[in-house]
This record gives sequence, C-alpha cells and structure tokens, in this order.
Amino acid sequence: MAKVLFIIAPRNFRDEELAVPRSILQEAGHEAEIASTTTATVRGMLGLEVNPDLTVEEALGELEGYSAVIVVGGSGAPELAKHLEVLKLLKKAVDQGKIIGAICLGPQILAQAGILEGRRATVWCSALDNRPVKILEAKGATYVAQDVVQDGDITTANGPAAAEQFANAILNKLRGES
Repeated sequence: MAKVLFIIAPRNFRDEELAVPRSILQEAGHEAEIASTTTATVRGMLGLEVNPDLTVEEALGELEGYSAVIVVGGSGAPELAKHLEVLKLLKKAVDQGKIIGAICLGPQILAQAGILEGRRATVWCSALDNRPVKILEAKGATYVAQDVVQDGDITTANGPAAAEQFANAILNKLRGES
C-alpha cells in the first residue's frame, strides 16, 4: 500500500480536512504521516491536537518514500507559503510524479509553489473574500467553482464539506483510477 504525507500548518489547520482524508486513506490500507514546520504539538481550528511525525524539511529528504502529498487547509494554511522548504517539497513532489492534493486554502500553497500554472483548480472562497481565487489566477491557474477538481495528478478541493469527496478522489488516484 501507499505512503501518504499530509502537510499541516503549525497552527489553525482545519481539523476535518486532516482527519477525514487521513481516516479514509488509512481504512483503505494506506500509511499516513503528518509533517509541519515543527514536530511540537500543533492545534487545529476546532481544537484537534496533533504531534507531527516529522518536519517538512525532514520529509523533503524522505520524499521518494511517499506516493502522495496532501496540503491541509484552514486559516493557518497560508503560513505554509512563507516556508521555502514547503514550496521546495511540493515542486520536487511534482517533479517526481507524486499524486498531489490540497483542500480549502491549501491550493493557494500549490499555486505559490508554481505547480498550478496552466492547470484547473479550486480553492475556498466566499462572497466576502475571493483573495484565494485571485492568488490561483495570478499564478496561472484556472479557477473552477466546484467542490473537487482534478487536473492530472493534482486534486484540489474547496473546503471541509468536500473532505470526503476529496479523500475518495485521492484514493482513486492511488488505485490508479482517474
């Protein structure tokens, strides 16, 4: 079975955007590890506490062992784009042909890593805040207003309500299905 790396923000990741996909993938027999910019206890927006298995920098050195890399959203996710090792890991994962996923505000991290250029993607936005869409478009992505969007080996989702559908799309990719 595959080994999947979840990347979460050091604070305010979206709990169910980690918990639901992780659970679905583990129930299907896949191994899931969590990386962040720290291995200290991190806390989600709804109170979930997690001790990351490794730092993103450590994961960068072990990237060949993963089949998929997933960026979890939440209000803290934009912080990830400030860490060069996160952007470098995502670029390297694409270069190695990994399955890539991002949910909620996570797709804007993919955009800032330069891996959404010329691709279709979705991201969380609201009538009051469409900045995440503008970030995607400024980095060359085509925004699609759907819950889950797949473009090649990159799957994006627009928020917690899409977590199960997102997880199943990633699961299908791991099984070699489109």
